[in-house]
Amino acid sequence: MSKTEEPATTTDEQAAGDHLSTAPKDDREDTAPAPAAFGIIGWTRWFWRQLTSMRVALILLFMLSLAAIPGSLIPQRSVDETKVADFFEAHETLAPLYDKVQLFDVYSSVWFSAIYILLFISLIGCIVPRTWQFVGQLRSRPPGAPGRLTRMPAYTSWRTDTSPEEVRTLALSLMKKRRFRADMAGDAVTAEKGYLREAGNLIFHIALIVLLLAFATGQLFKSEGGKLITEGGGFSNTLTQYDDFKSGSLFDRDHDLEPFSFHLDDFVGTYERSGPQRGTPRVYEAHITYSEGADGIPKKSVIEVNTPLTVGGSKVHLIGHGYAPVVTVRDPRGKVVFQGPAPLLPTDANVTSTGAIKVMDGYRDKAGKRTQLGFTAVFVPTFGGAGKGSMFSKYPGLDFPALALTAFHGSLGVDAGLPQNVYQLDTRKMKQFKNPDGSPYAKMLLPGEKMDLPGGQGSITFEKDIKEWATFQVSQQPGNMWALAGAVAAIAGLAASLFIQRRRVWIRAVRQDDGSTLVEMAGLGRSESHRLPEELGSLAATLHTQAPTSATPPPAEPPAEGARA
Repeated sequence: MSKTEEPATTTDEQAAGDHLSTAPKDDREDTAPAPAAFGIIGWTRWFWRQLTSMRVALILLFMLSLAAIPGSLIPQRSVDETKVADFFEAHETLAPLYDKVQLFDVYSSVWFSAIYILLFISLIGCIVPRTWQFVGQLRSRPPGAPGRLTRMPAYTSWRTDTSPEEVRTLALSLMKKRRFRADMAGDAVTAEKGYLREAGNLIFHIALIVLLLAFATGQLFKSEGGKLITEGGGFSNTLTQYDDFKSGSLFDRDHDLEPFSFHLDDFVGTYERSGPQRGTPRVYEAHITYSEGADGIPKKSVIEVNTPLTVGGSKVHLIGHGYAPVVTVRDPRGKVVFQGPAPLLPTDANVTSTGAIKVMDGYRDKAGKRTQLGFTAVFVPTFGGAGKGSMFSKYPGLDFPALALTAFHGSLGVDAGLPQNVYQLDTRKMKQFKNPDGSPYAKMLLPGEKMDLPGGQGSITFEKDIKEWATFQVSQQPGNMWALAGAVAAIAGLAASLFIQRRRVWIRAVRQDDGSTLVEMAGLGRSESHRLPEELGSLAATLHTQAPTSATPPPAEPPAEGARA
């Protein structure tokens, strides 16, 4: 056998190469500006042709990427309203300008939604005609063999005593076994393979549409709420039970919440005791009892950080943990006015926690005046001393717990009906208890110790019982599975369009004057690849075993024009 390659391009090769491409001829890319005489229909058609061109789709995709940047750099109301409020306080001039252009609500803004919808329409307009064209190509026969196969990038030939008809029959069977779409046309067998390349391209673009739909569905129908629960406490999935709750614009808060409830039986947290990772969490488990529906059978389960509880379409994630020291507050007559756990918020990795204890029921002091009590609290699970005027913890486990309290009396400000942070004490209408020398009255307590308020105004006891709390996020994301399927399909389609090569093979068998059969094989790929000559050589070797080279040497002939041995 001999093998020749020719880089030059002929009319036959150009025709074969043009026919090989499955990309649609998009003359819209070079569309001239619309004539001034266009009417409404003409302008509409011109606008549609521009919008559905691949160039505009790429521009819109780039614009969508740019539009998402402010959502990553500027605090968003849908994520954290507190940070937005802090931004307004820190930037009194800039924040109102940001608010006018919806930079605090980027993903629901008019301009982001406009880009999103236009990209969606553009992708559909690009994909639909390409899909129909691809279906038409699948139904059509492979193109006939060019007149000069020696002009193809990969070429080989030999002479055999096998008849041309038998060679073509053997070649057709061989190509079908190798999963080529093959047909016999005239004196040649034409075969084509690699349709998954264009199919992958279409799958990739369809997957983008699925992703856009999934994200839109997730934003419109999602719900997300947070709840802090101490050991022994429970939660029912109703709107009033949430500490904070936000949802999409099409989510029905009265009917779309999944009916279920759960009870936090115990929280288990363990930490590394020694080494460079001392204090690193090892186990975070919330042991719960839950039930589905109003009269569901109670079931036991464990929620971990990356293992949520799934109930219907809702997922319950464990997202935080802390301590809630149990305290008892008594009035001047020794009557208990408050008793229970006081959840405090961690401020560092060793769970140094701060917060407030509010006695909102109040009582009458020794002067007979109605008053309320409030305490600012700092709790450390493992007391490590005081530094820079504050307590700190040296380990997150409950090795040596301590609670520091500062007491206030007066009005907590909760009777005004205004929302208030439960972890902060509003002292604007309160007075701090003082020592006889006028210094602020504060005290550090160990479990079981009591703090007596000055002047016999009552007391607060740090009980030996310290409960743990956990924060849970209950979410419904209806588009998550579709988004995952779209992402997987997009990766698979992109891989197919990058690594699968579209190629054609022609096998011509013609009777020669000396009675032998000249077998020519040539291949053409959509792009240059070293695999095409290798594949053609493998096909030729297999066919050669069935139609071997003739024992009689062929007459000497000058080499074909443009070919090289």
